Amino acid sequence: MVNYEHLIVVAKEAAHKATQALVSMDDISLSYVYDDDLPREMKAEVDFKLEQIILDALKSTEIPILSEESSGFRKINKKGLCWLVDPLDGTVNFIRGIAPCAVSIALWLDNKPVFGVISEYPSLRLAWGGSLFGAFIEDNPIHVSAIEDKSQAVLCTGFPSRLEFSKVSVDSFLNMASSFGKVRMLGAASISLLQVAKGSTDAYFEEDIMIWDVAAGLAIIEGAGGNIKILPGHFQYSQKIIATNGLIQLE
Repeated sequence: MVNYEHLIVVAKEAAHKATQALVSMDDISLSYVYDDDLPREMKAEVDFKLEQIILDALKSTEIPILSEESSGFRKINKKGLCWLVDPLDGTVNFIRGIAPCAVSIALWLDNKPVFGVISEYPSLRLAWGGSLFGAFIEDNPIHVSAIEDKSQAVLCTGFPSRLEFSKVSVDSFLNMASSFGKVRMLGAASISLLQVAKGSTDAYFEEDIMIWDVAAGLAIIEGAGGNIKILPGHFQYSQKIIATNGLIQLE
């Protein structure tokens, strides 16, 4: 039988260690480039340094790992346990000093969330949870909101690097987003999902977002009493994600 409690401890320690490393990053770590194939995708040295810290911490579990920075070199079977890792979700936020970013680690079983851990920077707050465990920020339980009326609700969303800005997709997005009272883009999917989990916002929607960006946040939303829907995206490992408090209807 899998000892999930032990694995949660391992994931928490890995996320905490990686986030602590952000505090003392040198100038070299702040260097970055934009991807030749994805012109809107920033890659920074810090991403790879944090990945190594996390992979070193998780490898003792002998569970396969899918990480953003090494995804091109690893194929993951959809059956069984798998770690999903985003070493730094919100790289642009970190490099440019715009807003918070986060280390995101999740454990999935048979392509479904078991639990997720999100360590936010610069606050260093640690959130974790899953459907079997509840959801917490540090030791404090969190829960989704009770708002039902979309006109009073807040939607978190974003435009990921792979999103195609066609007229059809933009019109569809605007039609959906305009039904909400407010819309927020925070620059990091994990932090956006955490806002839903703790009831600060009420829904999250994003198309062609990569699975490692959302894996931990989706698990925490389930632990906080919310609903999630994961649909195929247009690229390998990309997904269309709908996550709500369970009261807001969003398709």
